[in-house]
Amino acid sequence: MQTQLADFIKDTADGREADAILRKCVHCGFCTATCPTYQLLGDELDGPRGRIYLIKQVLEGATPTAKTQLHLDRCLTCRNCETTCPSGVQYGRLVDIGRKVVDEQVPRSTGDSLKRTLLKQGLTSPAFAPAMKLGQLLRPLLPQALQSKVPVRQDAGAWPARSHSRKMLLLAGCVQPAMQPNINAATARVLDAAGIETVIPPAAGCCGAIRYHLNDHDGGLADARRNIDAWLPHLDAGAEAIVMNASGCGAMVKEYGHLLRDDPVYAHKAERISAATRDVAEVLPALGTEIRARLGERPDEPQRVVFHPPCTLQHAQRIKGTVEALLTSLGADVAPVGENHFCCGSAGTYSVLQPELATALRDRRLGHLEAPLPKVILSANIGCITHLQTGTETRVMHWIEWLDERLAAAAPAPA
Repeated sequence: MQTQLADFIKDTADGREADAILRKCVHCGFCTATCPTYQLLGDELDGPRGRIYLIKQVLEGATPTAKTQLHLDRCLTCRNCETTCPSGVQYGRLVDIGRKVVDEQVPRSTGDSLKRTLLKQGLTSPAFAPAMKLGQLLRPLLPQALQSKVPVRQDAGAWPARSHSRKMLLLAGCVQPAMQPNINAATARVLDAAGIETVIPPAAGCCGAIRYHLNDHDGGLADARRNIDAWLPHLDAGAEAIVMNASGCGAMVKEYGHLLRDDPVYAHKAERISAATRDVAEVLPALGTEIRARLGERPDEPQRVVFHPPCTLQHAQRIKGTVEALLTSLGADVAPVGENHFCCGSAGTYSVLQPELATALRDRRLGHLEAPLPKVILSANIGCITHLQTGTETRVMHWIEWLDERLAAAAPAPA
């Protein structure tokens, strides 16, 4: 694709990156076949190819409109199109640049601006946890629309008391500890069973994805720098990796090196952090011997489960089949699922900002996930888990929680 970027963008870092991405696109349209919003709406401008044209026009000097903004807002940033694209177009990075430029030129309504500010500030604030507890206390009195966003209060169970010479860092996250605290505790217990101590540096906070993908790039990068400063001393002291059990956070942290590549102070530090970051699914296969020893022989019939791979796991981090293979090796009957490449509609804050599309995508996804009649639906990201749970009576949980429950049922943890 030929480009002639406008003066306001062409000599900037964003302009150079956007230009390189645009020039890879050959207009083939393969991306439309796997784009969830195109599949639902059938509008070329609600597919990756159409949005690429819109972004190209804006970067070349065309004046964007509210309609331009709407088509970009409707994008899930699931990056399914990147998996499909034969030319290697990095659409996710391009749409982040395009949204930022459009938002600078197209004012949002007061209501929309307020909603986005509340999401950026509220979800990442220390006040979110007590607010969620209050919401859970009042849950029976809340309107149905709010009830669906407030999960039933969960007991996290005990954090492992043993110490180990091997240590790995864990990002607590901003939303997950308040909504599903057992995910972090279960991760620590599973790693403990494999002889690894989990450390959560208290100075680390939100990974930055919420702010960054809501076009507050400066705020997202500030979150990244804070986390880098919190983690580096522990890596220097011998921590083996930074483990992520929320695939959305993992995708963001693995991008730190790229996002801070032009920062003279943090560029090298960010590269080191990204290189040390592992999804828990990447860590556990190497620890399988210890885990299987704890599980022991299981003469009972394997439990039928299905796995929903989040977009941030399979399209952003390119981790495919790893969780399913691990679960099978540990005694699960993992049923095949149709359209496993398809987004569930959670997509960070998307389910709040685009509720109708998010609900349609959720229901389509659940139709496939429930078809094998599983005992439980497993996933790897807090957003997907809570969003899917709002549409089904089948239990939805993180796969690390499922494994933790299997370990607890198999044998008591060693003292």
